[in-house]
Amino acid sequence: MSSTTTPHTLHPISKAASGIYGVDVITEGGLPRGRPTLVCGNAGCGKTLFAIEFLVRGAIEHGEPGIFVSFEETREELISNVQTLGFDLIDLEEKQLFAIEYIFLDRHDVEEVGDYTLDGLFIRLGHLIEQIGARRIALDTIEALFGGLQNEGIVRAELRRLFRWLKERGMTAIVTAERGDGTFTRHGIEEYVADCVILLDHRVHEQISTRRLRIVKYRGSTHGTNEYPFLINDNGITVIPITNLDLNHHVTSERISSGVAALDQMLGGTGYYRGSTVLVSGTAGTGKSSLAAAFVTGACERGETALFVTFEESPAQITRNMGSIGINLHPHIKAERLHFHAVRPTMGGLELHLAMIADRIIRLKPHVVVIDPVTALMSQGFQGEVRALLTRLIDLCKQHAITLLLNSLTGPGQDPEGTDVGVSSLVDTWLLVRNIESDQSRTRIRGLYILKSRGMAHSQQVRVLQLSSDGISLQEES
Repeated sequence: MSSTTTPHTLHPISKAASGIYGVDVITEGGLPRGRPTLVCGNAGCGKTLFAIEFLVRGAIEHGEPGIFVSFEETREELISNVQTLGFDLIDLEEKQLFAIEYIFLDRHDVEEVGDYTLDGLFIRLGHLIEQIGARRIALDTIEALFGGLQNEGIVRAELRRLFRWLKERGMTAIVTAERGDGTFTRHGIEEYVADCVILLDHRVHEQISTRRLRIVKYRGSTHGTNEYPFLINDNGITVIPITNLDLNHHVTSERISSGVAALDQMLGGTGYYRGSTVLVSGTAGTGKSSLAAAFVTGACERGETALFVTFEESPAQITRNMGSIGINLHPHIKAERLHFHAVRPTMGGLELHLAMIADRIIRLKPHVVVIDPVTALMSQGFQGEVRALLTRLIDLCKQHAITLLLNSLTGPGQDPEGTDVGVSSLVDTWLLVRNIESDQSRTRIRGLYILKSRGMAHSQQVRVLQLSSDGISLQEES
């Protein structure tokens, strides 16, 4: 007599999208639905904001009502603090999508006098959950519940009860906690009870601060394991999950203009591949920024969006200077097709620059991006660090089919066919512009030639690059 086994299907754990950009990529879908997630870190790292944004995004984008339980900040303080991020908590409260519960706990209320339990908290939270049909909840911070307790056994038992109580009600929960000495939390217990642990870090190195996020553990799911830089700005939290990008981006045969007709002819007649990376290198004054301006102008004239990242000149200065060679950027700025991101390299470290540029790319969704010059970042790190940053930025642009143009300044005495940032092997097209001396007139003229352009036939000639009030032209050497 033969026996048969009934095949069964394995189901991955259900996840709740956080709505926080980058977090859902790193966690491969979001936080564990119906389970508690611990968000830990030192003061000022963004724990409270992370919890609030998780609730707000869940309410707005997924229709899941949320409750924020605060043991430190009042309702009025929380509402005021997040207004600058565009979160209208009062409106969400009126729509029964959000509730704030402020619970003041005096230290004398949390002392070991008889049996200490969280039964009163459970009754209070249970009423709130039923009142608005909550699906998400955040408790900020857990230390307030056990601040006066010294008995580890009681703390451990009540923490387990709290997490089990949240699970039994199917609540997707975030519990925030302060870091301890050598542990993720002060009690060193919460990280073992939680199903997912997220560590937020705000560190300062050589007077430069950087925020980073790491998924410490995630039961039942794979996840990104690196440290990821993140920003806190007017849009909330933006995590940059680009340390885990792989080489699986889509490519296209579509070509776009360089903005200079004669250069398009040198590139097989139709310009760059869309989504490719272009490097323009040369010494100072050879026309690199002019070629970049022509490139973004061509994109804007096609009705596309362009982002121009500049580390050395202000947008007003670039606009004025380009006007002298017949490139009028004003109409594209006014039409909000051309956007500038202008900062000094010294305003932050490499991770912060990467996060800010990536955030602009994510928000604007540009078709083309210019960085002028990438060598300015050398003041903020070693060559290997700058190369790593640019590699991640190149990968981000390729994943979104964004054509990226990098300007690189070659210093005096350096090999003209070399770059300080060491990304020549990563780019698809490499243009070199340099000053050359004319034998006839004994004057210095600009020359341009193509060192490489992958996947297309291209000119091997050196062309004379001329900048005039009529624009940019390329002429054959006489």
